[in-house]
Amino acid sequence: MRGFDLSPYRRAAIGFDRLFDFLENASRSELDNFPPFDIEKLGEDSYRITLAVAGFKPEELEVTAQQNMLVISGRKAESREGHFLHVGIAARAFERRFELADFVRVTGANLSDGLLSVDLVRELPEAMKPRKIEIVTQRPQLAAIRSGASEERAEEAKAA
Repeated sequence: MRGFDLSPYRRAAIGFDRLFDFLENASRSELDNFPPFDIEKLGEDSYRITLAVAGFKPEELEVTAQQNMLVISGRKAESREGHFLHVGIAARAFERRFELADFVRVTGANLSDGLLSVDLVRELPEAMKPRKIEIVTQRPQLAAIRSGASEERAEEAKAA
């Protein structure tokens, strides 16, 4: 995706600026896989992001929900002391950003067994939800006017 020019599409697609910005930012982002994470769909409109944050305490983690952006960061408070022969447990600071769709909000976060779970729900406003429109065969006013006009024509025909 690096080197792919989206400018011709930007000129032809009005109102899709956010999508193109997202694609360009995704292509520029580092390929850092720390910490590993899962995204799970729990129901029709509910999701969960789970990050493996073993070794981090709750006060060393921060979950921030901004408009259309979820930022999860971790900063270790103390440095390791001792003489290590091998260091395989990551203790470095991190920051993960997740682009959220419109009307998605964070409902909570839970740290258990080294896994940080962040629950999300999509709530469409009533104005955005699909609604059923009733179909009528005739408008009552038109039906009355038409039947009145028909009766007048019938009376005129009898009189003539």
